Amino acid sequence: MNTHMVSIREMRQRLRYWLARVQAGDEIIVMCRGTEAARLVPPRQNPKPLPDLSEFRASMKLKGRPLSAQVIGARRSSKF
Repeated sequence: MNTHMVSIREMRQRLRYWLARVQAGDEIIVMCRGTEAARLVPPRQNPKPLPDLSEFRASMKLKGRPLSAQVIGARRSSKF
């Protein structure tokens, strides 16, 4: 991973290039009058997958009408 320091002016002029460098894994430090204004880093890789809940959902026994049907029925019966 390489680190590059660029001015705001350089960033504006070559934004696509610098974003491509970030996608390639480089880190970009944007400088404003000699001080760090921003830091662009590549996104985190390999997010944790969500657990499989199909067995859990299958084990649940539901009774009565679906909640959506109850809400629709309550809306129809109420007087506005």
